[in-house]
Amino acid sequence: MKIRHLRNATTLLTLGEHRLLVDPMLARPGALPGFKFFGGGRRPNPLVALPPDTFALLEDATGVLVTHEHPDHLDLAGLRWIQKRGLPVWASRVDAPNLKKKGLDVHELGDGALGMAVEIIPARHGRGLLSWLMGPVSGYYLAHPGEPSVYLTSDAVLTDAVLEAVERLQPDVIIAPAGAANMGVGGDILFSVDELVTLVRRAPGWVVLNHLEALDHCPTTRDGLRERMKAEGLLAKVHIPEDGEELHFERPDMLPHPRPNAGTIKGPGFQKWVTARFTGT
Repeated sequence: MKIRHLRNATTLLTLGEHRLLVDPMLARPGALPGFKFFGGGRRPNPLVALPPDTFALLEDATGVLVTHEHPDHLDLAGLRWIQKRGLPVWASRVDAPNLKKKGLDVHELGDGALGMAVEIIPARHGRGLLSWLMGPVSGYYLAHPGEPSVYLTSDAVLTDAVLEAVERLQPDVIIAPAGAANMGVGGDILFSVDELVTLVRRAPGWVVLNHLEALDHCPTTRDGLRERMKAEGLLAKVHIPEDGEELHFERPDMLPHPRPNAGTIKGPGFQKWVTARFTGT
């Protein structure tokens, strides 16, 4: 498995024969509005450019995986790039109908999709009313038969559902957002640094931390995060990649991956309808 971190949550994930572009935010610096609405520090996003070779690397993409529709995970530039390339887009049952309306070749992600074991894991993008307004979000567990398993938590705070999935599925690699995003009201809408410490402690393997130093409402820095993980004795389990850096992971053994729960994934409902308008998606 290869993880090419591009910027924020945008990643080129290689699993077997698949090269999946995850959460494409492809805008030029400053093309999106600021997300820090209160407390000062609001600036146009993204704060940094994509690595210079990004679009050459994306020529190898065989599909797109969207964890949710917020503009820092699928922006207009990303949408237009997908439309131009005509690539298949994989998304949850909640997001698939809205993505189809945008003219994309959308496929619902579920167990057996892409020729691998898949589980959709509920997540909470914040707490309280703000979490509800941020909309329904899910993480993805992907277990290709010849590759390490990976759990993309998507944008989330630490919940019992996340920790239960880690314990039950024993993912070889977890990819988690680490920016501690906060819009200035309502508290953090991503894992706090304390929550990341708990997640890394509970993780059976590597944890890759992204969603850093690219958006105005994400105050956590790579250096600060490394220092905290070092102080907790956890740095050896963590990767905090620079933009453009590629990570390689080998499967630790050939034992069967844990099987995902079948579960019943609800389709889009009233919350999705409301939050699609609240977030501009």
